[in-house]
Amino acid sequence: MKTIKMGGVPEHFNLPWHQCIDEHKFEAEGLDIQWKDFPAGTGAMCKALRSGEIDVAIILTEGIIRDIINGNPSRIIQKYIASPLIWGIHVDARSQYKNIQDLEGTKAAISRKGSGSHLMAYVNAKNRNWNIENLDFEIVNNLEGAVKALKNDDAQYFMWEHFTTKPLVDDKTFRLIADCPTPWPCFVVAASEEIINNDPDSLNKMLKVINAETENFKLQKDVDIKLSELYQQKLEDIRKWLDLTRWSQEQISEADLENVLDNLLQLNLIDQKAEPRELTYPI
Repeated sequence: MKTIKMGGVPEHFNLPWHQCIDEHKFEAEGLDIQWKDFPAGTGAMCKALRSGEIDVAIILTEGIIRDIINGNPSRIIQKYIASPLIWGIHVDARSQYKNIQDLEGTKAAISRKGSGSHLMAYVNAKNRNWNIENLDFEIVNNLEGAVKALKNDDAQYFMWEHFTTKPLVDDKTFRLIADCPTPWPCFVVAASEEIINNDPDSLNKMLKVINAETENFKLQKDVDIKLSELYQQKLEDIRKWLDLTRWSQEQISEADLENVLDNLLQLNLIDQKAEPRELTYPI
């Protein structure tokens, strides 16, 4: 049995992985998938890939591309979610800020530097024609930290996946100001160069199992109800999310990589572009 240490956010996107683990589909291929949740998101997973704590991550496209360019010895082995991620822009429910224009010049709560919430604050600023040089950040580590920071006015807004954060909008902890979709496919499967070099066959088997699961995931009986119960979200919200979400069974395209690279360079989040082939590995 080959062991693969995996990481991902504890969100509804990753239910196919948990189903394959629970139903022993990986074991049938001789794989022991050891999953670890990373509530802090992309920055924490980049660190775990670098240290060898995990071999594979289901991770935000823009975050891992930036970290590979900055020296993370990992590669993208497949696109996982082909659709954009819908980032909700949230304020404290009692906040004086009523619309997106009010937030210009205020401080953004982010999980950590290099995280999705950090990078998307730049994308949002660019979309709104704000001066990105004036962006200010408060590191809050996770969603719980963001709740505290916005409540105490240590930061004024927080960007996190729309549907994951929806329960906090429903219970009036947060108020949703606007949405900011990523202009590229949102999640990829990234693997450390160590496991790519030492055991590509196991990665290939892993992808074969998960791709078979995701290909018809939305057609599974009562999958909407299961998602709603497991992730404590309203059924209507889960159904909206399912309509918007497309899983992929292919490698990310060079055009998508170029789009991410161009945006990161324009936002001064990387010093130079990499060749797309330097970011991926064909399994």
